[in-house]
Amino acid sequence: MLYYVYQLKDFFSPLNVFQYISFRAGGAVITSFLLSLMIGPRLIARLRRYKIGQIQRADGPKSHLSKQGTTTMGGLLILITLVVTTLLWARVDNRFILLLLFTTIVLAFAGWMDDYTKLVKKNPQGASSAFKFSLQMLTAIVVVGYLASDPPNAQYATSIAIPYTKEVWINLGFLYAALGMFVIIGASNAVNLTDGLDGLAAGSIVFTALTFVILTYAAGNVKIASYLKMIYVEGAGEMSVFLAAMIGSCLGFLWFNAYPAEVFMGDTSSLFLGGAIGTAAIASKQELLLPVAGGIFLLETLSVILQMGSFKLRRKKRLFLMAPIHHHFELKGIAEPKVTVRFWILGIMLMLLALSSLKIR
Repeated sequence: MLYYVYQLKDFFSPLNVFQYISFRAGGAVITSFLLSLMIGPRLIARLRRYKIGQIQRADGPKSHLSKQGTTTMGGLLILITLVVTTLLWARVDNRFILLLLFTTIVLAFAGWMDDYTKLVKKNPQGASSAFKFSLQMLTAIVVVGYLASDPPNAQYATSIAIPYTKEVWINLGFLYAALGMFVIIGASNAVNLTDGLDGLAAGSIVFTALTFVILTYAAGNVKIASYLKMIYVEGAGEMSVFLAAMIGSCLGFLWFNAYPAEVFMGDTSSLFLGGAIGTAAIASKQELLLPVAGGIFLLETLSVILQMGSFKLRRKKRLFLMAPIHHHFELKGIAEPKVTVRFWILGIMLMLLALSSLKIR
């Protein structure tokens, strides 16, 4: 919305800055953060009034039993501030912004239904796995189908760029659709698995989103993309405004979610945060950098897969004391805040490693 203010530049020349993506991305970070601080206390109070509190699993870490009853479904704070800020600062006529908003709303609904079923309807099973997966599948099909019908860059429609190499692309043909769907669904579930410690998921999302703020901006700028030997994607730069808004929203949520947490995000936002970043990675043709920038989420997912595989194939023997792996470190005696901060440090290192691909080519 504010983008169009630049058209008044003839009356007041400084308004010209509103057409610049970098300025609007900065505005989006600040706006979503301040909105979170303004809305957060009221939203948390209302959720608390409705007695929407965390139900701790009996088989989880014993230290988490004290979290029983902590206000949950706080992901609504991230959702509201992200959508409002995006509508305010981004170009809503940009097809990638519309695609990201679609992903956000559908996956947020899937997560909200799970939280609502668990916390309001008091069904500990939550929404069925089939229901959540069907909405994730629907989202992936729509996103991948749309990008196939109107490719970000037709020349590389079914190709993936190999990071840390110079102009090396692999054409996957029809298999690219499967990869795209896997990225969206996998990223969505990976963030969901990571949401287990105070501040862990929200903080880790900040570093991954920041990586893609830079990557999408570069991919959407023809001069920068050409210089860095990236696949140019017209209009991709606008996604950096959405991702900047996501950063501000997560930082604002972290204000209340930092240890000891006043509120948990729940599935309401954990599902769409990963799905939206996965969509941005596909749309900007940076699919293979997502496992690097989002390495924390990959690590958490792999720990669950390996734990399940070991349990089934090795006669109920476990690789970790508990999965996802952040619980393993807790049970090793490392304090929860220290585990979270160490994972953040690793997330920063992975962010820098992903961004180094822009020069190591």
